[in-house]
Amino acid sequence: MTTAEKTLDEFEQLLEESFAKSNSVADIVEGTVIKKESEGYLVSVKGAKMEAFLSNKELSSDVEELEIGDVREFYVLKEENNEDSMILSLKRIAFAQAWAQLNDAKIQGDTILAKVVSTVKGGVLVDVADLKGFIPSSQLRTGTPFEGLVDTKIEVKVLEADPKKNKLILSQRQAVAEQRDQVVDNVLSSLEEEQIVSGNVVRITDFGAFVDINGIDGLLPISEISWQRIKHPSDVLTLGDTIEVKIIKIDNELKRISLSLKRMGENPWQQIEGQFEEGQVVKGTVNKVTTFGAFINIFPGVEALLPVAEMSDENVNPFNLFKVGDEVDVLIKKFTPKEHRIALSTKDIPSA
Repeated sequence: MTTAEKTLDEFEQLLEESFAKSNSVADIVEGTVIKKESEGYLVSVKGAKMEAFLSNKELSSDVEELEIGDVREFYVLKEENNEDSMILSLKRIAFAQAWAQLNDAKIQGDTILAKVVSTVKGGVLVDVADLKGFIPSSQLRTGTPFEGLVDTKIEVKVLEADPKKNKLILSQRQAVAEQRDQVVDNVLSSLEEEQIVSGNVVRITDFGAFVDINGIDGLLPISEISWQRIKHPSDVLTLGDTIEVKIIKIDNELKRISLSLKRMGENPWQQIEGQFEEGQVVKGTVNKVTTFGAFINIFPGVEALLPVAEMSDENVNPFNLFKVGDEVDVLIKKFTPKEHRIALSTKDIPSA
């Protein structure tokens, strides 16, 4: 063989090898059944150096036995290497198809349905086409997982679909944001200020709660949850609650709505007009103690300030005199309910 012929043979061999596909885990390959063994089948796969193996355990539920010469698509469970042959599966073809559909959904930006199966640290686990997926807390509409989500079906977007790592990451927030963009104008046009609507609490934060009103989230500030002082919205509300609220503002430019829960009831500041007067001694409950005074609840939803200067003629530390929950007698020094202000005193209470 001449040098030129040898070079040509080597080139043809390299060319043939370059066309040979390296099959990886989770790939779908076509193979021909060539031999039946006690524990499975030997399969010829184009491009493979050795015969691949399909164990009886990896037959699909609708195939009890294969015939010699059968040509089928197989799922690659284990890659071929210099020592071991490729390991195949038939029953995982459905999983591979599901992964492919999810990858298509990711590329196309499609919204899909997922069933929440459990809450875990940092998010929730879901079922999608018999595959297990994960939604991080940051990608939940609620911001935090809660038991009320379990067994519900929610719409999600695919963030990552990697069958080789068995990693499926989803986002509910992105799906909700897209839906909001689609319906916000129609929903806003159907609402008006002072209207009473029903909605679900979908997120709770330090500054308030978000309530789903016909597909868009309205803000319920902490100051509009209760007439009484509350430390956190979760003191009154729970994720998933269905509540009636009043619309107090619609911002069509920013496409936002503001809500109130406390205005669903009668304003307690209006209720107390005529019931209290300056110079009257009443009983109250300490709601909060600060360095400048104490806040006293003298009527459900009505809080009045007892300044430190009105506690005693001497310099005192409010924290040494009062604690939250104490019942105290206080004198009403100034009463202006229309301004939502009541000033109290203990040092000026007439002696018996």
